[in-house]
Amino acid sequence: MLERLPEFLSNHPILTGALLAVVGMILFTEFRRLTRKYRTLSPSEAVRVINQDDSLVLDVREDNEIASGRIGGAKHIPVGSLQKRMDDIAQYKDKPVVVYCRSGNRSATAASQLTSAGFQDVVNLQGGIQAWQSAGMPIKKK
Repeated sequence: MLERLPEFLSNHPILTGALLAVVGMILFTEFRRLTRKYRTLSPSEAVRVINQDDSLVLDVREDNEIASGRIGGAKHIPVGSLQKRMDDIAQYKDKPVVVYCRSGNRSATAASQLTSAGFQDVVNLQGGIQAWQSAGMPIKKK
């Protein structure tokens, strides 16, 4: 059966290319996951970090998304402004920083930016504020 594999691969270049692309994406994603310098925690695990003294909760959503509610005590800096405003949160470089957005994607970008800037204990809230609300955690509207 394996002796026919080269024939199959040469007869189906599109399938072969698609297979290689998918395998490449999987390997790239896993490599990035294993080499990232921040943690990803569920809402219940993140609560333990948030309850520590001197931790920072950082909301990186856009201004128009804040009206739907936020985690109490969170500092708001949109992800697009984070690089310019690192000095605003520099006192938290050696303290826990929990970053969140709507679904967890933009906060992963922000978490990478923070670790690159020298922040030592960065946590990305898995699933963002949507997961927070789904877990029945409180939000503050205002």
